[in-house]
Amino acid sequence: MLNQSPPSGPVREWATFPDPDDPKRRWQVDITWLASSWRCLFGCGCQGVLTAAAPELAQGCCSYGAHFSDEADRDRVLAAVDQLRPDEWQHRGAGRRRGVTARLAGGGWRTRLVDGACVFLNRPGFGAGAGCALHVLALRQGVHPMVTKPDVCWQLPLRKEDKEESDGTVTTTLSEFARSGWGPGGDEFAWWCTEAAEAFTGAEPVYRSLEPELRAMVGAALYESIAAYLDRRMAAAAGGGRNGAGGAVLVPHPAVRKAR
Repeated sequence: MLNQSPPSGPVREWATFPDPDDPKRRWQVDITWLASSWRCLFGCGCQGVLTAAAPELAQGCCSYGAHFSDEADRDRVLAAVDQLRPDEWQHRGAGRRRGVTARLAGGGWRTRLVDGACVFLNRPGFGAGAGCALHVLALRQGVHPMVTKPDVCWQLPLRKEDKEESDGTVTTTLSEFARSGWGPGGDEFAWWCTEAAEAFTGAEPVYRSLEPELRAMVGAALYESIAAYLDRRMAAAAGGGRNGAGGAVLVPHPAVRKAR
């Protein structure tokens, strides 16, 4: 494990971890992001991802539909659709009539849009409340939302990217889903939560608040290694000292530094 900082300065801190389940894979982990106090602001300050702030719409990051990662992801959500009740899903009629997926020109699928947002998004005034119908289903069934929602929805704003190296190994980067993750359209957002200081007010660091999601993304063994490392670093930072590996205390997230 090797601590790394970008060559331009300590904007973020990274650490490299071997994959305990795959000797040909290593992980570059964004320590600054995982140690931050980010939390989802849906329904309590989220301004959405449109070209102008629109908190009154309560669309969150659901304005453009969810792109499925593969057929298995799509089919899992389609199976959940059959379990949704009318009192849980505002646009059930439209979803039943036209289907809930749309084919992408470049291949793949996304959830269909209804009235300018995802077909599964319940709008303000609906009896079950504003938010994802698939999330409502998960709460009723007592399961984690990753069981019913598209992968990108439960992972956001975590992001995992693979890069194949010239020696045949793979480097997987684990960081935040920034504007760039949305492609060119991300630059047009009036607001994005990982850039907003008001989103960094969580009671726990990301590696603890999003523990189920991280375990699903990286595996249990690697998660334990990352969490143990961050526990040591957080303790060192709280004590105002240096960690056992000799590295400096944690670099604050850019959104937090900007607000100071």
